[in-house]
Amino acid sequence: MLKYATMLLAALLLTGCANQPPAPDPIRQALQNLSNRAADRVMNVAELQPTQEQVLLLATPSVDGSLNIASERFLENLTRAMLRVPDGPQVLDWRPAMAGDSGGHQWRLETQLEASAPRLQLSDRELLPYRLTLALFRPDTEGALWETSIEGAFDATAL
Repeated sequence: MLKYATMLLAALLLTGCANQPPAPDPIRQALQNLSNRAADRVMNVAELQPTQEQVLLLATPSVDGSLNIASERFLENLTRAMLRVPDGPQVLDWRPAMAGDSGGHQWRLETQLEASAPRLQLSDRELLPYRLTLALFRPDTEGALWETSIEGAFDATAL
């Protein structure tokens, strides 16, 4: 009896190992790729050098509702991308209470993700063009000290 139970257990373990790993979540992959591109752009800003001596405060992103992406989900991906940078800055969530005199090493990153054009219908899928605007501020100033945009398109079926 013990022999059959052992063989059954071994067969179940082998069956579990033979299954395919789950497919990656397409929207997660798209947000990771976009966040990685954003992190690369921010880390190349001359004023942030050396990045390991800076504190980057991430404001809650403004996300266009037509993209069907929660701002919290985008913020999570952006935060992870910023934290993955070797010798990168310290990364914190920014809150309005943090405004004011902050010293010379703090920067607030504001992001806006918006649909940049109507959906594009292709023969095999639908694309949703977007524009991600990144702007760096000192926590105690109103005007952006640096700004750039990244444009692309999400596969609408993944959203």
